[in-house]
Amino acid sequence: MCGISGEIRFDSRPASASAVGSMTEALALRGPDGQGVFAHGRMAFGHRRLSIIDLSEAAQQPMTDPELGLGIVFNGCIYNYPELRAELEAKGYRFFSHGDTEVLLKAYHAWGRRFVERLYGMFAFAIWERDSGRVTLGRDRLGIKPLYLSETAGRLRFASTLPALLAGGDIDTAIDPVGLYQYMSFHAVVPAPGTILKGVRKLPPATLLTLEPDGRRIEETYWEPVFGPQPGDERMSEGDWQDAVLSTLRKAVERRLVADVPVGVLLSGGLDSSVIVALLAEAGQTGLQTFSIGFETVGQEKGDEFQYSDLIAQRFQTDHHKLFIDSSRALPALQDCVRAMSEPMVSHDAIGFFLLSQEVAKHVKVVQSGQGADEIFAGYHWYPPMMEAADPLSTYAKVFFDRNRAEMAEALKPQYLADEDAASAFVAAHFARPGADRPVDKALRLDTTVMLVDDPVKRVDNMTMAWGLEGRVPFLDHDLVELAARVPPELKVRDGGKYVLKEAARKVVPSEVIDRPKGYFPVPALKYLRGPYLELVRDVLNQPAARQRALFQPAYLDRLFSAPETHITPLRGSKLWQAALLEFWLQTHGI
Repeated sequence: MCGISGEIRFDSRPASASAVGSMTEALALRGPDGQGVFAHGRMAFGHRRLSIIDLSEAAQQPMTDPELGLGIVFNGCIYNYPELRAELEAKGYRFFSHGDTEVLLKAYHAWGRRFVERLYGMFAFAIWERDSGRVTLGRDRLGIKPLYLSETAGRLRFASTLPALLAGGDIDTAIDPVGLYQYMSFHAVVPAPGTILKGVRKLPPATLLTLEPDGRRIEETYWEPVFGPQPGDERMSEGDWQDAVLSTLRKAVERRLVADVPVGVLLSGGLDSSVIVALLAEAGQTGLQTFSIGFETVGQEKGDEFQYSDLIAQRFQTDHHKLFIDSSRALPALQDCVRAMSEPMVSHDAIGFFLLSQEVAKHVKVVQSGQGADEIFAGYHWYPPMMEAADPLSTYAKVFFDRNRAEMAEALKPQYLADEDAASAFVAAHFARPGADRPVDKALRLDTTVMLVDDPVKRVDNMTMAWGLEGRVPFLDHDLVELAARVPPELKVRDGGKYVLKEAARKVVPSEVIDRPKGYFPVPALKYLRGPYLELVRDVLNQPAARQRALFQPAYLDRLFSAPETHITPLRGSKLWQAALLEFWLQTHGI
């Protein structure tokens, strides 16, 4: 788990080692345990290391293999690297380290760029071939590890974070109207390859980008889950599906124990993190460290779920750490939290993950987390209406979109308003693709492969890595995602959602946790903007940079300020915070 960066030139000029050095330094928090820059002619690559597997110097990056004529920078973790290594050794490959990075190099040499299909893990990498000059960039199936790109005439740069690209300079930081529209309407999700900035793109999940020395390129998608029944599924009973879900999740949790350091769990007290703790205990883990966070109550909205996390910690005898954060601590941390965001993240629990990660990093370097279960097992309230929706797009938009076209025109200055409804256009195109026939499957596919990637998963990566903490997400094991996509939707949406997961979990988790009301990671102070939080928002939107940029219509902001607690999105977020966060993010990153 680390940070990577690089520059590849397609003309006669040498790559800028200084720009790569600046980008690499900007990634220091992601990799506090080591750094390196490798430059050769038209290529330069940088790496910051967080030591998790093979803590020795032999696993330092950038890593080169002179015998094979290959080099690599890699961010992530390959959970099945021991099995792959054994397979490669049987082929005659010799290893000089004991980690997963070198396994990637040998696997690329042995099986070509489609070697990624053999990987279980989260990853973003750049592999270069010494003799041909070819470079291959790749990203894992569910986009757990980020990879941002910027391109100008004659060169391409990449980095693990958008701010790292900015540190290298020469970036077009103008606002992209399409990205802005999606941010303001599609609940702050800007799908790959877009970002909020014109000069920065993202490599989509499950994608390989091969770059030739003359600039020619091949971009290919190597994994696309199919949503719906597969041959033989008609023979599966409800009990069979439950057994399959539990056994596949058990394997996913066990895979994510591979490390040369202890692995903890972020325990919210909900079903998803609780079943992870239960399966680890079942596997014989002792002394397991678990971590929970809570905030004060605002009005009638409770700010913690300690009663449930305590129950799980006691049941499975974990070494439990309970952290209570009051607003006086959260407010001054917001600036650093926003600085840690590669893109503006409107979800108010970002500060919760940021502060929780700060504390967790004092105890462990690796944690498992429950993100992804709601998206793959239909845990959200908008899935039942999608079951047999006559108009899937309008049904989805009604429950998910923050603003319709009319409100977008009221919110944004005309020069920033995209020519079309960019959120609806994206969703319509995604729904029209083959591989998901039923309306609910269309929504589940979109949420699993797009919304999940650019909201909760990105949030967990950014907030944990801000403190040099590696977050692992077993619910995004691709075997489990593929299985969940086959489970009949009726067995997912029943009884408030995630029915098949709940029933499977009853074998290992107390019913009090399973049958509780659905909870969230609550940070009420950012939902109901009051006092110093409201003053912060007012200050951000009145900064000279904000007034000069003039993204928003003054009358629209006045309306939000007049009653901020009444302007809440369908997904229960603050519309005022969403507008302010974008400006806050732009100002924090010097844009």
